Amino acid sequence: MRWTLPALLVVLWLVVGGIGGPLQGQLADVQKNDNASFLPESAEATEVADLQKRFADKQSLPALVLFERDTELTQDDLILINVRTNAVRGNDFVVGQVFGRPSEDRKAFQVLVPMRPAGSETTELVADLRTQMGEALPDGLRVYVTGPAGLLGDFAKAFDGIDGLLLGVTAIVVAVILVIVYRSPILPLVVLINAGLALCAAVLVVYGLAKSDVLTLNGQSQGILFILVFGASTDYSLLLVARFREELHSEETRWPALRTAWKQSFEPIVASAGTVILGLMCLLLSDLKSNQGLGPVAAIGVTASVLATLTFLPAVLALLGRSAFWPFRPKTGTDPHSPRSLWTRVAAFVGRRPRWTWLATAVVLLAGVAFVPQFKADGVPQTELFLTPVESVQGQEALNKHFPGGTGSPVVIIAPEGSDVEARVRAFDGVNDVQRNPKTVDGLVELRATLKYQADSPEAVATVRQLRADLDAKVGGSTAVQVDVRDTANRDLRTIIPIVLVVIFLVLALLLRALLAPVLLIATVVLSFAATLGVAALVFNNVFDFPGADPSVPLFAFVFLVALGIDYNIFLMTRVREESLLHGTRAGTLRGLTVTGGVITSAGVVLAATFAALSVLPLLFLAQIAFLVAFGVLLDTLLVRSLLVPALTVDIGGRVWWPARFPADGKSAPALRSG
Repeated sequence: MRWTLPALLVVLWLVVGGIGGPLQGQLADVQKNDNASFLPESAEATEVADLQKRFADKQSLPALVLFERDTELTQDDLILINVRTNAVRGNDFVVGQVFGRPSEDRKAFQVLVPMRPAGSETTELVADLRTQMGEALPDGLRVYVTGPAGLLGDFAKAFDGIDGLLLGVTAIVVAVILVIVYRSPILPLVVLINAGLALCAAVLVVYGLAKSDVLTLNGQSQGILFILVFGASTDYSLLLVARFREELHSEETRWPALRTAWKQSFEPIVASAGTVILGLMCLLLSDLKSNQGLGPVAAIGVTASVLATLTFLPAVLALLGRSAFWPFRPKTGTDPHSPRSLWTRVAAFVGRRPRWTWLATAVVLLAGVAFVPQFKADGVPQTELFLTPVESVQGQEALNKHFPGGTGSPVVIIAPEGSDVEARVRAFDGVNDVQRNPKTVDGLVELRATLKYQADSPEAVATVRQLRADLDAKVGGSTAVQVDVRDTANRDLRTIIPIVLVVIFLVLALLLRALLAPVLLIATVVLSFAATLGVAALVFNNVFDFPGADPSVPLFAFVFLVALGIDYNIFLMTRVREESLLHGTRAGTLRGLTVTGGVITSAGVVLAATFAALSVLPLLFLAQIAFLVAFGVLLDTLLVRSLLVPALTVDIGGRVWWPARFPADGKSAPALRSG
């Protein structure tokens, strides 16, 4: 039975991998990447989109094709444009009238192509349209496909390599770190296989739920899922393997060592994973469907990581035994913790000057906090989301030189028939033109107002807000969608953060059976998050020159950093509590720091490296999340968990476990006395 059960578990997980692996490439088929699909039903832009369906037989996604020359278009250019426009009308993806017009300076010609909304096929349809329009152009004539369809196509294309490039970079980074940590060729391979199988299990569940419309999956949440599973499963693996190696130094055979390691690792792994899962599930309280989807998607990934680490990994370790650590097999009867080790010296330093240590560390963190007001998170134009040149952005810039900025992305206004709304809209300074749908439905009319400004510009946003304030009508369209997404994200930021803190406090209070220690741990992690935000403000504004950030960026950073930061404190404090019961709080804290320092630091480096891999995808949002989480995890690992928390715990002493009472330093106790 000792050999049969591990073998069966390995076979079972390989079957899961065989089923879930091929589905990774099919996740793009169930993604939704347009902002409109993220809004709640109560949003005004959503109400307008629903009302619009009454005025049109078919829904469309407009693509703007722009032909441009540095000089005036020639007669041959106009003939070619006319031929290409007529040819496009025959495509099955066109669902309305295709029409075009030249610019006043005669240097450009725009063609509006209403495309059918195609979900994951949008990238291919936009690529087909670009091929049709751009084939064999005369010298000097340029063509761009932009507008909402072009932007969405380029946005989806940015995620094309997510299941290849991102996974490849992540696996290589993790493998290099694990080889350095373990100095063994076998264990890194085992841990990577464990992470890969956990990802297969997560993908299997997420694909089924997204296909059934139970949750919303987009490219961003898919990227975070891949990274989080690799990072979390590797972290949990490091903890279990470290405890197994420690037990092998005192046990002759693998079985009792693995049994003890599994039992002692189970509580901190499950508790830390539970904290992350509960924190992520708080995103269900968001009004944005993209946030609501990310919570369960990431939680499924963490759950799969825990299941694989507590079943597949122990099974492989049981089969390999000490051979897993080849060529440096643990020897029975030796001390795994050298008195000259780095973490022994760090613990000794903290023990000698605990108060000076936590005061100095807090001052360093507060220096970062001072720059938090410089963090700009009031939204960015959609054309600024790309970190590399894309045709839709180049086309929009060219379009703005020759046509009103809002061309192709009008503001949609639904007003009562017979009202003066149309006249009032025409009088707005920011409005260039207004077109009225001749159709009247249930006493309502549809107006389309083309703004003078680019649809995602701050000026267009201000105009939409003013229209909503001044008109007795519903205002929608792409700019209004952007306004509603920002407003909803700001509301989420104010609502979800306090809830996450309360949830994490309750988990820590139950785990540590104390009230003061959870408050202390949460305060240190929040301080670390604020310092990270301040440093990020300096880097984003002065080094990378980013245009700003979406309001959801600090929310996601908070959820990940607080939940993952508490992770490492759980790893540390559960061991400190275990040691404090035997040796008292001071000695228990220093011993806990010594024995967990190496593994937790390794885990932090792995998680930071995996999140940093998100930066290979050329999107502003993911690059910012990559920096925030990677830097924040390293800050939390190297300063907060290594110095601040242990120093505070030593300085406060046994009172940190209040209302429980622990044995005095130097005395042992078989059980905790309640007080």
